[in-house]
Amino acid sequence: MTYTNTRVTLASRPVGLPHPDNLAFDVVDIPPLVEGQILIKNHFISIEPAMRGWMNSSKSYIPPIALGEVFRAMGAGQVVESRHPAFAVGDYVTGDLKVQQFAVHDGDSAQDPTNPGTYLLKVDTTLASLETHLATLGLPGLTAYFGLLGIGQPRAGETVVVSGAAGAVGSVVGSIAKLKGCRVIGLVGNQEKIDYCVQKLGFDACLNYKDPYLRAALRTACPRGIDVYFDNAGGDLLDWALERLALRGRVVLCGAISQYNTTGAVKGPANYLSLLINRGRMEGLVVLDSIAQFPTATREMASWLREGHLVTPKVQVEKGIDNFLATLLKLFSGQSFGKLLLTP
Repeated sequence: MTYTNTRVTLASRPVGLPHPDNLAFDVVDIPPLVEGQILIKNHFISIEPAMRGWMNSSKSYIPPIALGEVFRAMGAGQVVESRHPAFAVGDYVTGDLKVQQFAVHDGDSAQDPTNPGTYLLKVDTTLASLETHLATLGLPGLTAYFGLLGIGQPRAGETVVVSGAAGAVGSVVGSIAKLKGCRVIGLVGNQEKIDYCVQKLGFDACLNYKDPYLRAALRTACPRGIDVYFDNAGGDLLDWALERLALRGRVVLCGAISQYNTTGAVKGPANYLSLLINRGRMEGLVVLDSIAQFPTATREMASWLREGHLVTPKVQVEKGIDNFLATLLKLFSGQSFGKLLLTP
């Protein structure tokens, strides 16, 4: 059978917010598979804040997307053709399927966890929906798991504050922190998200980061200081969290969405001396460093889901590969809520 594939490629590098001229669309025929290859139909494309950074040419934890290259993206899909014994038609997988309708992978490379660009993880859709395997049990949930437990190391009774608390990562951070017996404070951008974090996710409190009196509100909400700050925002919020850091507090640097589209200098923390005064620790997180442990972590989180200890964040699904840029921009306008996915 012949398959026609619609793809999104990077046409130019943006300055500030991405623009339609930065992307291009093409339609290509997929040639017949050769021995060892598999063909996957992409059901869901994961929309991540990190995508904005991949469009830049600057050095990062992962190479930038090359001009003319199909846009990198985690996806979840189903094997529709296979010429490799490890993958059967009908298998569901997650991995870097890119922003396209179909993906061809080498079956041997797909089993190599040391290469995040080719590794595919088989998923069990009887355990959880395919959307959940891209959210709670996917990179966002795994980022929360390894960042909070590995770097944050929360202990029962401690105060955990997370920015971007209604997002795909932040919501799972709060849920795991509650599971570990912590007091959880979220930082979000509107009342709807505050209600969601408190009423649905069970946070102890949630603050609006747009509140001009946020620094005072943080003092009230965290009278003994912040033991763990899980940072998805950067900028002023990181500074104000450092200001409230408790003795031997830990800061997990996961993201800095407030800085991704800046055209000037990135705003760094002025209150870094709080780390010295409080004997604190601030450490960056790249979840791909833990890729070999993904199956173990996924099993543990799946058991928490089954037992009702982990709340699945809201999933927001947009339709159409031609809607990719508009969907991506929702992350930077406050329109996204929970985990943002695109069906190609």
